Amino acid sequence: MSPADALPVWLDLLLSVLVLTGAAFALVGSWGLARLSEFLMRVHGPTKATTMGVGCMLIASALWFSTRGVHAGVHELLITLFLFLTAPVSAHMLVKAALRLDPSLRPPLPPIRPSDPEQR
Repeated sequence: MSPADALPVWLDLLLSVLVLTGAAFALVGSWGLARLSEFLMRVHGPTKATTMGVGCMLIASALWFSTRGVHAGVHELLITLFLFLTAPVSAHMLVKAALRLDPSLRPPLPPIRPSDPEQR
């Protein structure tokens, strides 16, 4: 790599932080999927942490490609949009299917107090 191709130090640091943060989120999400005991808890790990991890990595990729003069930011934007739309929807559908198969997973409703006029 020639000195003209080198990135500024602040951009190197920002890209490094984004990639390391993304890898940490993805690791925590994967660990949650493998180690948590119940299905409803295991769904939470990949849909939250792994989505944030991949999002950080895609932001880093878009920044790096934008410094190279490649118009690849559109690809990262579309991947991020697709990921952020499909991960919560698929998790919601998995939880709905699990609740339909096993209604005992549903938390109990709080008791209604007759003295509270708002709950009548």
